[in-house]
Amino acid sequence: MTAASRARLTALQARRIAVAAQGFTGTKPLEQGSAITRAHLKRLVSRIQVLQMDSVSVAVRAHYAPVFSRLGPYDRSVLDRAAWSHSPRSPRLLVEYWAHEAALMAVDDWPLMRWRMRQYTHGRWGNVRPNPALAEGIVAAIAELGPSTAGQIEDHLAAKPTRGRGTWWNRSDTKWVAEALFAAGVLTTATRVGFARHYDLVENVLPAPVLDREVDDDEAVRELVLRAAGALGVATEADLRDYFRLSAAQTRPAIAALVAAGELEPVAVADWGAPAYLRAGQATPRTDRGTALLCPFDPLIFFRPRVQRLFGFHYRIEIYTPEARRKYGYYVWPFLLDGELVGRVDLKADRQRGALHVLGAFVERGRDRARVAAALAGELDSMASWLGLGGVSLGRRGDLMGELRRPGTA
Repeated sequence: MTAASRARLTALQARRIAVAAQGFTGTKPLEQGSAITRAHLKRLVSRIQVLQMDSVSVAVRAHYAPVFSRLGPYDRSVLDRAAWSHSPRSPRLLVEYWAHEAALMAVDDWPLMRWRMRQYTHGRWGNVRPNPALAEGIVAAIAELGPSTAGQIEDHLAAKPTRGRGTWWNRSDTKWVAEALFAAGVLTTATRVGFARHYDLVENVLPAPVLDREVDDDEAVRELVLRAAGALGVATEADLRDYFRLSAAQTRPAIAALVAAGELEPVAVADWGAPAYLRAGQATPRTDRGTALLCPFDPLIFFRPRVQRLFGFHYRIEIYTPEARRKYGYYVWPFLLDGELVGRVDLKADRQRGALHVLGAFVERGRDRARVAAALAGELDSMASWLGLGGVSLGRRGDLMGELRRPGTA
């Protein structure tokens, strides 16, 4: 199909499709009086595929936030149980792996990542030197101890008799090798306490039918590209490639095969400057919907070139930028209002004071400040309540702070 014969979408249509595909479809379940259940979570994950994880906890850990943004102030223990516990009546729903970056993904999708596990035999970066004795020792320690942190494994190995002359392992190597075994699919996360990972053997965590299922590498990549297309709605090849961190050599033939099969439709989006692809059957919403605070690792916004292209919104996380050089703040949440990114806030959960502290609030050029501030105030109140905080406190940075301070707004 030539560029001239491709179906065409306006930039507005593309944005509406993308926002709806990510689960921003209108009223959140809790706003309708419904408690968030495991079924809600399962449907959401089947839609957006991944919940990215990150160690930063200045407001709330990243994997909890996308569920709040789409479903409302839910009980986080629902997600904890789905990810890190198992019972006959409630089997584990989610598992950790390098699905985008570190992420929670559906247990049933584990076989789609086996090709990556083979690539990561010596760690994600291939930089963990082979140490079969240490790897065997770690596996044996976990088999004996059960789910264990790297520190617990180290202590166990240190208490064992030395194996002949010389050093067969080094305490500082244990975490690296355990992580390499995690990346290779030998170990996974049984549970987390705080944010500390407790490793276990995959056969102790995942059901046998999942572990036994084999998927051809090319078939797995095609399925991942199709999943990405569903989560994105409309996407360029670069967008599709980024969602599961695929290579161009993997993505391009997968796209060609999916187009030939009628599962992806080539489209031209105004002002995108690159060919795009629409998931077959994807409807185009007639209105703008979706209002939420988005954490920096939300799947709607984690590919920054796409954020710029979809929303005209330049966004960079400034955690690693020296404080004096930060433009907006340390951990900044973009604000989605009726399907458009209209502002951003630098947030911190101040547990000592019992408040969600807004260090800075900024509005995008040309937006109605009063309207943005009123909607943002409601989302901040909802987030504070969700986090068990007494209210919202306001700092002084940013051109939206004055409107937030007005009576009846915050």
